[in-house]
Amino acid sequence: MMKFLQEYGGEILELSADHMLLTGVAMLIACTVAVPLGIVLTRLRSRRLASAILGVVNIVQPIPSLALVALAAVLFLSLGLPTIGILPGLLALVAYALLPILRNTYTGIRQVDPTVVEVAVGMGMTRRQVLVSVELPLALPVIMAGIRIATVWTIGVATLVSLIGAESLGKPIFRGLSRGRIELILAGALPAVAMALLFDWLLGRVEKWFTPTGLEASRTRVA
Repeated sequence: MMKFLQEYGGEILELSADHMLLTGVAMLIACTVAVPLGIVLTRLRSRRLASAILGVVNIVQPIPSLALVALAAVLFLSLGLPTIGILPGLLALVAYALLPILRNTYTGIRQVDPTVVEVAVGMGMTRRQVLVSVELPLALPVIMAGIRIATVWTIGVATLVSLIGAESLGKPIFRGLSRGRIELILAGALPAVAMALLFDWLLGRVEKWFTPTGLEASRTRVA
């Protein structure tokens, strides 16, 4: 074990940092795109159009993660861009993370009690003020749940982007598989699992923190 840590410990720590950075950048881009788009969809008069847009984004979700990574590389190849490196991998991760955040943003705002919105409008609030001060705070727990799901998924999919040259914990996993070395497989898999569990717990705490006390109490009674 000591010999293994001396040989690979530094590389695993570096790859863990790269994996976390890749996931963080992908989530930042996905949130920047999906949350505003989800808000815009709630403002559309036609719910059919909103459902159609959600359906288009939903096409990505059933695609196996490995196939999605390959498709990202193919897209870059067709555009004459480099197919090896962080950019095609980042595109695949962002595409995979979009749906949970977009869907939960749309659902969270839509499920706000219309009576609450009417009261806020009756008090003289503008639509913008209602969104910022009423709808988004009430929808935040649902939005955070979407971000939590997307983060865990992205951490898992990020192991695959090493196949197209992005630095991640998938590198020792695939090296171990090709050489039949269990210790290398575990050196990549265990940190990725630990990272997913840690962020799932942390974002779960944030989600609970954003949940209004009355809503949390009603959930407890139902349970």
